Amino acid sequence: MLKLGYVLPETGQLAFLGPPQIQSLNFAVETINEAGGVLGKPIPAVVSGDEAGVEAVAAQSADRVLAGDVDAIIGAAASGMSLAFIDRVTGAGVVQCSASNTAPTFTDYDDGGFYFRTAPSDTLQGPVLAKVVRGDGHDRVALVARADDYGRGLMDATRKALEEDGATVAIAETYDPKATNFDQVVQQVRNARPDAAVVIAFEEGTQILQGLIEADLGPQQIGVYGADGLRSEELASLVSKGDPGRLAGMKGTAPASAANKQYVEDLKKFAPKLAELQFAPQAYDCVTTIALAAEKAKSDDPGVFAKEIVGITKDGEKCGSFSDCKRLLDAGKDINYDGVSGPLDYIDAGEPGQATIEVYSYDDSGKLYTVRTEQSTGQP
Repeated sequence: MLKLGYVLPETGQLAFLGPPQIQSLNFAVETINEAGGVLGKPIPAVVSGDEAGVEAVAAQSADRVLAGDVDAIIGAAASGMSLAFIDRVTGAGVVQCSASNTAPTFTDYDDGGFYFRTAPSDTLQGPVLAKVVRGDGHDRVALVARADDYGRGLMDATRKALEEDGATVAIAETYDPKATNFDQVVQQVRNARPDAAVVIAFEEGTQILQGLIEADLGPQQIGVYGADGLRSEELASLVSKGDPGRLAGMKGTAPASAANKQYVEDLKKFAPKLAELQFAPQAYDCVTTIALAAEKAKSDDPGVFAKEIVGITKDGEKCGSFSDCKRLLDAGKDINYDGVSGPLDYIDAGEPGQATIEVYSYDDSGKLYTVRTEQSTGQP
């Protein structure tokens, strides 16, 4: 019997990313069970754990989930939280799959072949973010990012792509995300005299954006850009509660979350109150790839089925659902699972070799909307 657990943000600064991933992985489990389960047995209730935005809590949660004798863990949401417990999970011979870890750190991480992610590395997102900035006509760019693997990784990828496209990166600075005051970050941007500012942040980014607007460096004065850590329906009202339109024109990039209309419709039927969808399809794909790998290996032993995860995402006959893919496997065919988040096409490191990246923005009322999506292979 394949047993799953998760360590995802039920509380903490990334709590808004918890419900879409948790609901989506539960939806995937229901879909798989309705199709007969894995190896003829239903997947039982998923063992839960809260990453909480605190490394020590995330590690403790991982220990509790591991004690539930799981074969795979979905999570964490934040790259830093995964790094707090990845050695515990993979060292125990348990598969870990993250739907939203984007730090380049994981590509070459020594995980024994047990860590996977359906979220693309920021080496795929950075060039698209740079392209958006340059496409809007900006030549002198200030980059500020949280001082962790996520922030540094995306900042470096974006900086490289900007410079290769002829832009001047006026500053590329990291900051302590646990600080209580971000005036110095705002001053660094002001001193750089940019025509665009890129803020790579989580929840603390709302304070930085507030500071930029107060310093006449808001979206009405210069180009202001974010990434997946700031993509939220609530961002405009959090930045300017009385006048969310002050964020109008801000743009950003994130791994696409709503490109598959049928999946979105089905998920909303499963979880009608779910508002945010970011990284939901990637969580669904974590569960489905694990289940299909177990079917391919004819084993629920993670030491056995982990070896099949990369192969089922490429080179075989295309299929887009657990039931369709299982039918092909039962017929002895190799499969290429195209996820609800898009084609996965895993490279040997266990991560997508290409990505669909959403370009988002905020309108005059502060409402989040999708401008377009772009395919990325990591090239500028």
